[in-house]
Amino acid sequence: MGVMSALAAIANYIPTVSKPVQKPSLYRRLAWTGIILVLYLIMANTPLYGITAEQQTQIELQRIIFASKAGTLMELGIGPIVTAGLILQVLVGAKILDLDLTDPDDKRLFTASQKTLSVLFGIFEATMFALGCKYWTLAPGTANPITGCSAPWSDRILVIIQLSFATFLVILMDEMLQKGWGIGSAISLFILAGVAESFMWSLLGFVPGTSNYYGFIPALFAMPITDLIVRPRGFPDLTGLTFSIGLILLLVYLQSMRVEIPITSQRMRGLRSKVPLQFLYVTNIPVLLLGILIADLQLLQNVIVNFAEPGGFVYDAISKTVYYLSPPRGVLMALADPVKTVVFSISWIVISILFGFMWVEIAGLNPSGQAEKLVKSGMEIPGMRRSEKIIEARLAKYVYPLTLLSSIIVGIIAVTADIFGTYGSGIGILLAVGIIYQYYTMISYERALETYPLLRKLLGEE
Repeated sequence: MGVMSALAAIANYIPTVSKPVQKPSLYRRLAWTGIILVLYLIMANTPLYGITAEQQTQIELQRIIFASKAGTLMELGIGPIVTAGLILQVLVGAKILDLDLTDPDDKRLFTASQKTLSVLFGIFEATMFALGCKYWTLAPGTANPITGCSAPWSDRILVIIQLSFATFLVILMDEMLQKGWGIGSAISLFILAGVAESFMWSLLGFVPGTSNYYGFIPALFAMPITDLIVRPRGFPDLTGLTFSIGLILLLVYLQSMRVEIPITSQRMRGLRSKVPLQFLYVTNIPVLLLGILIADLQLLQNVIVNFAEPGGFVYDAISKTVYYLSPPRGVLMALADPVKTVVFSISWIVISILFGFMWVEIAGLNPSGQAEKLVKSGMEIPGMRRSEKIIEARLAKYVYPLTLLSSIIVGIIAVTADIFGTYGSGIGILLAVGIIYQYYTMISYERALETYPLLRKLLGEE
């Protein structure tokens, strides 16, 4: 706990956002959420000062998962935050860190430590980008990015400051939303904005003054429909659009499916009810964690490859791992390298299953956690003794099969979507539909509380 306490102590010296004295109205919170979104879009279109490259290329998975945009203030996006949170969640779930996140003190310790670790990750990544000469070229005849970079050290230090400060602003924006000034979290909001931008660019993208009909609709007016069924180089095509619409409809349907377990309440004189478990029990968490893992590997590749020797073990290991785990974009790219497609598909489904079970244990969604909640709330399963162990054994017959099945389903959806060139990527659409559903639920809840003030009092929201 010494490291956690040290990280939490550092957080005391980092500026933070205070909770509102009085909870703002729903419309004011929506307004603040909109302002945060506008600030993100401004940062995502503000180039870094001091870089010489006119255009920075970026892997789509990094852009969606980390809500980042190459060459701008949002180069790192939410990457430092989600990476820090994932590492701490895994350490807590594995009991390496002895924290009970249901305890308010441990929860505060976890949150403060995550904030400090996020800042440190932002500074580290920004420093590695500058040292690796990411935005500049190497001097002729040199291979060392530290000493052979064409940029002066003043520009490189300036880039580190800009990226670190941008990471800090993102942390503050996330705090602002989560502490009650807005709705949801900045992480979800920025991911949704990135997926929406990618989807619209695939649909409408066009470069004026050129013949680059990237988007499907501009290409539709310039090319015969037969040439748009499948397009080369991962360009948006009719197949991808069809699968995008079908995938959205499928996910909306799956989100509404429930597996109901009958229960009774002794506190309310045997009132019978049901506990609804989502059919997609793990929701989109497995593919989110998978996306974070692969995006971090891609980020590591961008940094380490500059320092590793081409053809060496480290260089080849990282490059081949990223290559085989990165999704293809469209049918033609999938058919061009069938071995990669098979390895990619199997790996994603297997890793999704592993992450699904890991998340269920970490988040307290396992049978023991659910049984404990039922007993504490005075609920029990009809015909069974009010014992956590007995209820846990009964719930295990539902929870673990749902975990396995839902992990396989989201893994297959993500794999299939990328193979057929879904707009916004398979992971992007999965995340976007889940985030929109969460926002719909939160806004409906807040509307109900404002419409029925007595309900607010009963739920202790005042």
